[in-house]
Formats: sequence, structure tokens, C-alpha cells
Amino acid sequence: MKTRIQELRKANKVSQAELADALDVTRQTIISLEKGRYNASLELAYKIARYFGKTIEDVFLFEDYE
Repeated sequence: MKTRIQELRKANKVSQAELADALDVTRQTIISLEKGRYNASLELAYKIARYFGKTIEDVFLFEDYE
């Protein structure tokens, strides 16, 4: 799954470590999310979207696999 986390983080001048601390996850989790190697749980997706003042759909780009 693709995300806009890195784009939003950089636009808000937030480091990976700062975002990880705010969301109570590791920096490695943020790195994995940004690189598309890890899919966030619904709870984490909500926290990320809320942190940036966006909806989940604004942060996570769902692709239709049909």
C-alpha cells in the first residue's frame, strides 16, 4: 500500500523520530510504512491521519485490485 506519510512529514518539517514518538511506535515502523513494507493497523492509520489533520483516505492510497 502506498502512503503520503513521507510527503506529509516533510511538508510539516517533522522527523521520522518525532513522528514515531508522537505515535508511540518505533522509527523503524515509520521507515517501513514510508517504504510500503508494512501496512498500518486501523488504529495506527487513524493516529497518523489525525496527527496530520487528514482523513485516512488522504494519507493511505488504496489501489483497486480488480
